[in-house]
Amino acid sequence: MTLKKLTVLPSGTEILLPAGSPLTEVEYESPDRLIPFGCRSGSCGACVIEVVQGFGCLGEPDLDELDFLEDLGRTGGSHRLACQCRLQGDATICVADDI
Repeated sequence: MTLKKLTVLPSGTEILLPAGSPLTEVEYESPDRLIPFGCRSGSCGACVIEVVQGFGCLGEPDLDELDFLEDLGRTGGSHRLACQCRLQGDATICVADDI
């Protein structure tokens, strides 16, 4: 099993997850609420993150996710819905509201 590292800013918390894990697994790997998950289906926007490093390591966003991010005013290509991401490689993220 190959482990990949997710770093969550601003705390700098590092979490190791098996490659391909959904980011919702962060809830089970840390006692802190690092990412505020809501619906877990990509329709509430609670888990908007900014990808600081490793954007391509979180899988490709589908058109529904991109449209919803645009509706939320999160354009520019660095934002994702954490509930829709799968960790394929090392990445650094920041919860969008913590920026």
